[in-house]
Formats: sequence, C-alpha cells, structure tokens
Amino acid sequence: MAKKVEVKDLLEAGVHFGHLTRKWNPNMAPYIYMERNGIHIINLYKTAAKIEEASEALKKIAASGRKILFVATKKQAKDIVAEKAKNANMPYITERWPGGMLTNFVTIRKAVKKMSSIDRMKQDGTFMTLSKKERLAVDRLRAKLEKNLGSISDMSRLPAALFVVDTTREHIAVAEALKLNIPIFAMVDTNSDPRVIDYVIPSNDDASKSIDAIMSFVSDAVIEGLSERKSGKDEDEDDEAGMEKKAKAPKKALVPSTDDDNAKEAKKPARQKTKKTVTNEEE
Repeated sequence: MAKKVEVKDLLEAGVHFGHLTRKWNPNMAPYIYMERNGIHIINLYKTAAKIEEASEALKKIAASGRKILFVATKKQAKDIVAEKAKNANMPYITERWPGGMLTNFVTIRKAVKKMSSIDRMKQDGTFMTLSKKERLAVDRLRAKLEKNLGSISDMSRLPAALFVVDTTREHIAVAEALKLNIPIFAMVDTNSDPRVIDYVIPSNDDASKSIDAIMSFVSDAVIEGLSERKSGKDEDEDDEAGMEKKAKAPKKALVPSTDDDNAKEAKKPARQKTKKTVTNEEE
C-alpha cells in the first residue's frame, strides 16, 4: 500500500513556501493559508488531500496499462523527475519541450524511429560503409535525438495523462494537453493559474526537496497501480490454466454392473413366488 501523506513530512520538505505576495495569482487564493514576511504560505492540509486524490487517479491509470508523461525542464526538478519516472517505468521529458510533442505526435514518432534505424545501421554494418564525415553527422544526430526523445522511445501512442512540475514554465505542454483533452496533473505554485489543471497539487515547485517529496508520493502510486495490474494478469493466467487442465482431464468411466448384482436381481422374483406358494399351502 502507498505511503500515507503526512502534513509533518510536507512541512519538513518546505512544500508550504509559496512565491512573493506581489507575484501571486489570485486564483490560488483557496489554497493559501496566510502571508508571512511578504511570502504566501500554502495550506498543507489541502495539499495532502490533493496529493491523495491525484495519487488515486494516477494509480487507476497505471493499473489500466496506459502511460503517464512526466514533464519538468527546470534545473532543480529534471534529475528528480527523471529518476522517479524511470523507477515507475513511465516516459518523461526533462530537456526542452519539443513543440508539437502531443499535437503533432506522428512527426515525433518518426524522429524516434530514426534512432532505431541508425541503431540497425550500426548492427548490420551499413554504418561502416559511410564516409568518416557522414558517420560523424549520423552520430551527432543520434546523440541529439537520444537527449531530447530517448526517454519517450517506448511511448507508441499519446499518453493518458500529463504530470507537470511548474505549469507556468511548461505552458506549451499544458496548452497541447488541453487541446487534446488529456488530463493534467501538476504541482502548482502560488504564481500559477490552477483553473486549467484537472488535478491541482498546491506546492512549492522551486525547491528540489519539495519536488522530491511530491514526486515520491506520485511515483509510489504509479508503481502500486502497475503491480496491481501485474498481479491481476497472473491471476487470470492461473484461472485459464486451471480451466484448460479441467477440460483436458479424462471423463470418469461408468462402472458396469457386476454378475453378482445381476444374480441378485434374478433371485428377487423367485423368492416372491416361493413366499406366495407357502401362503397358499397354509390356506
């Protein structure tokens, strides 16, 4: 079972620190607890409730076998998000967001396939037939594609959901997801607009400790969903194997009646006759 969200843990991670009051977005007012020293303080009780709500939804998506794309290109978040997404076996974007990543997904898939074709060239020896200059150009292209798109090479279709760290910075990713009606989960700070987000997690999206705390809860929920899916598959396979075994089992043969049984049946009418004769004689 996923770890329960404790307000104390969020407090220690600094999740409650918002932005300067002059930089706030008024739509975040319901999630703000107070203002102190010119900085807004986020209500951690609401944050904890929102984490649990988002985690439950992400767990269901993972259990259904669909992908969740994690997006975080800011310096303090990219390494954390990449690590957590890898642990959960989910795609992620931590370098520059490629324009049209979602809305022009077919073209992005062609670029991913280009990596596969270069790898095949190296395996079958075609790569070595190129000139030195051409080989260098191909290697540079492969490295560039790997850096930007290597983390989504297994994503063969559009993701079922998007998880974003800092919606203001990743506004292009948010806009593309909105256009395609893809659910958006996000860490939303006091300077961002929560109205366009489906699952808002009000939290500090600038401190690496805060990002790590939120991502830990989220990734644990995804991993739990994947394990439920795996255990469900194993149970289905066991049931199918049992049914096949039952179907293949030979049917029990009917036991024929023995000679003794036949003899007993033959004697029955004789006894009745004898009894009747004796009765007549007595009369």
